[in-house]
Amino acid sequence: MSEEFDAVVSRVRERVSPDDGERKRLQRAAATVMERAREAVADLPVEAEVLQVGSTARGTWTAGDRDVDVFVAFSPELERSELEEYGLAVGHAVLPEGHEEYAEHPYVVGEVDDYAVDLVPCYAVADATAIQSAVDRTPFHTRYLADRLDDELAGAVRVTKQFLKGIGVYGSDLRTRGFSGYLTELLVVEYGGFQAFVEAVPDWQPPVRFDPETHGTTEFDDPLVVVDPTDPERNVAAVCSAANIARLQHYARELLTDPRESLFEPGEPGGYEAEQVVAAVERRGTTPVAVRFARPDVVDDQLWPQLRKSLSGLTDALDRRGFDVFRSTALASDGETDSESETDGEDAGTAVLLVELSIAKRPAIERHEGPPVHVCEHATGFYDAYADDPDVAGPYIEGDRYVVERTREFRTAEAFVDSDALLDVRLGPHVESALENGYTVLAGDDIATLADEFGGDLAAYFEPRP
Repeated sequence: MSEEFDAVVSRVRERVSPDDGERKRLQRAAATVMERAREAVADLPVEAEVLQVGSTARGTWTAGDRDVDVFVAFSPELERSELEEYGLAVGHAVLPEGHEEYAEHPYVVGEVDDYAVDLVPCYAVADATAIQSAVDRTPFHTRYLADRLDDELAGAVRVTKQFLKGIGVYGSDLRTRGFSGYLTELLVVEYGGFQAFVEAVPDWQPPVRFDPETHGTTEFDDPLVVVDPTDPERNVAAVCSAANIARLQHYARELLTDPRESLFEPGEPGGYEAEQVVAAVERRGTTPVAVRFARPDVVDDQLWPQLRKSLSGLTDALDRRGFDVFRSTALASDGETDSESETDGEDAGTAVLLVELSIAKRPAIERHEGPPVHVCEHATGFYDAYADDPDVAGPYIEGDRYVVERTREFRTAEAFVDSDALLDVRLGPHVESALENGYTVLAGDDIATLADEFGGDLAAYFEPRP
């Protein structure tokens, strides 16, 4: 590899590696949390083990990260209700100023010495194949990697994480659908370093499969498969989208061809102002239509699959009606979505389904084909249904079928989404409920009003990059 590549990676590695002072501060904060948790456990009528997990436990956290993850592992014999009760008791004792959040079960988040702390209860199962909740795997991940990561590989993991962050594919949340920290660590261990990883990635031919412990039992239908070494039934990379894998391949080639530190830095897209949105719409000559509504009061990992499902349902419906969807996207502003909060939705932010159309307006009539004339029962029914309708041209015969030309229900996409028909498309349940409570339709230049809240998203949409 070139000296330039080595120099870039060396500078990045130095920048993302915590110095001794930062390591000591984090260790002090983690020790404080662990000690408080043990004292809280001692007051419970059951026993539990306190464990530090995640990147800070494995030494793969990058400089500036201020997250500490501590698990309290209870007996698998404990009822779920007791796990939650005791877990929250420990969490509130350790983090008295903290608040509850909810994944598969509730846990407490807060701060200690300016470090963000997640204190999570789990079951101390015998192995990862016997999990009772998804978080039960995490301690196994930490133990597995502790035996395989030395200082050199930990440094390579930090560089790899920074590269994935820089190109926008780091994070296993359902909005990003990218690479988790654990997946990143497994890939670096698999390849033996960052350089070998980025050299191999451009030649991946999805589906790509890795099986670190040669379990070789389960087939997965995903573009990237990394069989969890602690659980052969799980693909660690299941959440990774095909687009993010392709994006990684693109930028790995970029880094190898033209090494530069900018690829390790997340770009901050300049937000569009309203007039820039208007100019983009005029330049493109398309017809954008947006449905704007109150963001459902759910966490991101519930929201984004529903937004994507709803966007797919909307684009399918518009395509079937002949509006020729050019491109589309879903947008959502950040809001307070703590599951423990009680809100009326006003503070939850905004969500948008934005569809860009190639065809602005359809003719007043539409062609509707019936069955072949020789299919007697169905053909007669079709003919009789339209024969005396004064608003229909036909029925007439074309080829072997009856055809009519009838009045089109919706001549514009705007008319369609502004009607009750919108609620008949395939929607996520929380999105459907939000739309039933009311929404706004924006068409053409009117989408410029979205710029105040979504200027960055609109810039990224109208100026797309890999």
